[in-house]
Amino acid sequence: MRQQRVRILKTNSRFLSASSWWTGEWSECSRSCNGGLRTREVLCKRRISAVEEKVLDDSACSSARPSFTEPCSNHSCPPEWLALDWSECTPSCGPGYRHRVVLCKSGESGNTLPDSKCPKNGRPTSRVRCNLQRCPPPVWVTGPWGECSARCGLGQEMRSVQCLAHTGQPSNECLEHQRPAAMQQCKSKCDWFFVSAECKDVSTVAYCPLVLRFKFCNRPYFRQMCCKTCQGH
Repeated sequence: MRQQRVRILKTNSRFLSASSWWTGEWSECSRSCNGGLRTREVLCKRRISAVEEKVLDDSACSSARPSFTEPCSNHSCPPEWLALDWSECTPSCGPGYRHRVVLCKSGESGNTLPDSKCPKNGRPTSRVRCNLQRCPPPVWVTGPWGECSARCGLGQEMRSVQCLAHTGQPSNECLEHQRPAAMQQCKSKCDWFFVSAECKDVSTVAYCPLVLRFKFCNRPYFRQMCCKTCQGH
């Protein structure tokens, strides 16, 4: 019986060992060029049976810990084109373009190089057409009415009328039948004190009664020359 126990202890002792470092397989390099890193798993282990190992704290291994990282792909990257993100479509409606910056670089994280260093035929496009939505149609835009042409009674007043696109630029695409009036009749309130003191017919004009008869008093020239005759008309 004692001999059998001694034989079992001898047999188990073959599988017991001191703690040592175990290293896994290296990973792929983080970059294909311009210098990268690869990593591996490093553990402190001790075999406790023929089929089982136990992971220990790193302090349990007395020898120096193997490196778990190392440099790789230290060769320079060949020059290649790198296209940045597209801009928004400009203008915001109707036919437009998107733009992006295209650089010649030595790898994605390398230095920027002159365009002549990269393949001429492989350069990505830096501009593409786009169309977000249809632009609003041009509209008639009117300014404020000006002063009445007559100081007393009927006259005319005018305002600016323009066809403008949504950008504020002049356009010729507005519908003509929708054009607002640029001139209209107006009436000024007469200052009767001023009229009685200053208003008179010019003596050289002998046809003031005809001006009144043919209703020309609303015209500035005739109203001025035949002020007294046109008074109140």
